[in-house]
Amino acid sequence: MPTQATRDLVEEFVVETLVDCGAERDHINPSATFEYLEIDSLDMVDLGQSVNKEFQIRLHPKDLEGVKTVGEALDVICATAGLK
Repeated sequence: MPTQATRDLVEEFVVETLVDCGAERDHINPSATFEYLEIDSLDMVDLGQSVNKEFQIRLHPKDLEGVKTVGEALDVICATAGLK
């Protein structure tokens, strides 16, 4: 059963997923760029799929195209889910 999404839960999940992809937890914040965190396009696809699986938020790979920071990704994910 999917977890009920809130912005805080989505943010916590995104951080954990980025750590699983190799990013250092201490470097993850809303203004951190994916380039700085060494998160590549395949990791971004994995992030989208993981969010979909955990929260049933339907992200398509193109939804995260051009997203440069963790904060931008959170905004896209939350907007897609209708979260504030």
